[in-house]
Amino acid sequence: MSAVTTDDLSAPLGQDRPRKRQYRLPFSAPQAIAGLCGLFLTTFLGFAIFNHNPMGGEPLARVSYDPATLPGEGAAKSAGPAPAMPKEATAAAKEPATGRQTVTIIDGSSGARQDVMVGAGSDAAAKTDTQTAVMAGVNPKLLEPSRYGMIPVTADGLKSFRVYAAGSDAERASAAKKPTIAIVVTGLGVGAAKTADAITKLPGAVTLAFTPYGSDPGKLVERARAQKHEVLLQVPMEPFDYPDNDPGPQTLLTTLSAEQNADRFAWHMSRFQGYVGIANFMGSRFVATDAAMQPLVKEAARRGLAWLDDGSAPRSVAGVIAEGQAMPFAKADVSIDTVPTPAEIDRALTRLETLAKERGSAVGIASALPISIERIGTWAKQLEARGIALVPLTTAMLKPKSS
Repeated sequence: MSAVTTDDLSAPLGQDRPRKRQYRLPFSAPQAIAGLCGLFLTTFLGFAIFNHNPMGGEPLARVSYDPATLPGEGAAKSAGPAPAMPKEATAAAKEPATGRQTVTIIDGSSGARQDVMVGAGSDAAAKTDTQTAVMAGVNPKLLEPSRYGMIPVTADGLKSFRVYAAGSDAERASAAKKPTIAIVVTGLGVGAAKTADAITKLPGAVTLAFTPYGSDPGKLVERARAQKHEVLLQVPMEPFDYPDNDPGPQTLLTTLSAEQNADRFAWHMSRFQGYVGIANFMGSRFVATDAAMQPLVKEAARRGLAWLDDGSAPRSVAGVIAEGQAMPFAKADVSIDTVPTPAEIDRALTRLETLAKERGSAVGIASALPISIERIGTWAKQLEARGIALVPLTTAMLKPKSS
């Protein structure tokens, strides 16, 4: 006799108790997990072995570029043809100073990397305003195109040094009869606030020197010239402790050929327009190297520009070369804010006055520190009462110095 269960007693009479169906997998859960892991590993190994891709794992951005417009093309030509590069490149930050992008080009066969700057677009006709537009108040006849943009040139006997000089003939004639001082404030274009302060708070007779690295130097230079300031272009040059002390992209170097430095010089000259001359930005080694300076100063002279030596390098050969080119030249006599305190700045300005009375003219140079701008502005208001004229740099360059 079979055993009676609880289910048998509760089942309806005359009906058999339904049996439960059980479902069983052909394999266990641990076996399933192990199988999936094995399948994934096999797929990954097959991809890694049979797919040759040296850029695997790199974040990629696809860009277009024209090799003829790369700033380093002069160097590439002297070294022979470069290997073919794909258009895949790792994305990098946009260069605010150039309006271009620095990208790392990766050779698809070897994985070799090369950093280059490329234009904002592949269409060569779609260039930025700094490359093609002529700034307000600039004579188009005094410009010629380069592969970076418009750069100065002489035309019909006209030179940038004369055309963009501040001050009138009457003011220059008056200045010839009294001691004169020219002040140059440097390092402008990077830092909109300090640049705006220099433009608006300093007298128009103060000359302003702009570096090529601002995000939009052309607009700032236009504002400066609208306020009657004369403008210089500061060109970065190699210091003795380069590259530990690096002036910036496209620095002129003593280790480059004359052609390569000329190419970099063209890039700097194209950044904005309407300047009367060139000033060195750093460059203690470069300005003391005759072989490097000769072609550069000659090129500036050929393009109708003046030259200012900031006076920081005692062995600078700029003055001798400029004299041989019969180009306007000046060397800063006093660095006004080497010690940026009100008392020391005032002492430096007093030294300038003494030099101007002894020699007929003097040139001072300062950075765009707020304290420097404030002290120079206050000093300038009292200068005329002491029988000394504050003049643009070109006026000081053209005025003979007494011995």
